[in-house]
Amino acid sequence: MEIPDQLSWVRRVPAGREWLAVLPEWRDECARRWSLRLGPPFPYAFASLAMPAELPDGTPAVLKLQYPDQDSLHEPDALDAWAGDAAVRLLAHDPHRRALLVERCRPGTPLYDLPPDEALDVVAGLLPRLWRPAGAPFTPLAEEAAGWMARLPEKWQRAGRPYERRLLDAALGRLADLAGTQGEQVLVNQDLHAGNVLRAGREPWLVIDPKPLAGEREFAVAPIVRGPELGHSPEAVHRRLDRITGALGLDRERVLGWTIGQTLAWSLGGDTFFPNQVEVVRWLVDGA
Repeated sequence: MEIPDQLSWVRRVPAGREWLAVLPEWRDECARRWSLRLGPPFPYAFASLAMPAELPDGTPAVLKLQYPDQDSLHEPDALDAWAGDAAVRLLAHDPHRRALLVERCRPGTPLYDLPPDEALDVVAGLLPRLWRPAGAPFTPLAEEAAGWMARLPEKWQRAGRPYERRLLDAALGRLADLAGTQGEQVLVNQDLHAGNVLRAGREPWLVIDPKPLAGEREFAVAPIVRGPELGHSPEAVHRRLDRITGALGLDRERVLGWTIGQTLAWSLGGDTFFPNQVEVVRWLVDGA
């Protein structure tokens, strides 16, 4: 089976090579189990093998085989909790193979095709519908933040100190202040950026690929603020921060702090460094 180029990063780690070795078998087993006709993989899935599928009755779907990371472990639980409200429906799930069969968005064009302000209005309409009361099995945001704080200094050192110490200190300070002072715990999505909202038929827009946690509402805005899809500049980042927090009546300082903390934590993964995310942190810290 040909592996899409965007998944080549998994070959660099033993767990990734093991996962790639079983992918063809698991794909074929899922196709037989659910009687699917499969198309070629989508070119934009970076942490899973995702491909269009068709059920025996002609229903369009997506078969997704997840890379076995912790962030996406409870994706099926989140989709099940939302039950198709503002997000794609979960049609079937194979926990052993980390395989999901989900509703396919058609036409499936991404939210970033809209002008930025229109896209932000869509996000502001979707987010409150996703904020369901949340507990187990979802990882608490406080626990996730503690892990970021524990790992960030070591990863920064190991990567050769790729950004200023002041940014690291700012992120650690913000996370320490926020983690234990949160408001109501709801279902939040670590990765709700403008590439993970697609135009659909059942609803105008649906969320895909959640990476869920249980945390306060202010955290849920971080991905759309940091994401480059709606513009990558100091002005664009601050506009997203102001527009979304204002539209939803959120605490701007807490949204700012969570965005700084999570964005810097996600800027280093394994041997991968994302300088554009560090730029976002720098703009937010300097403009605070």
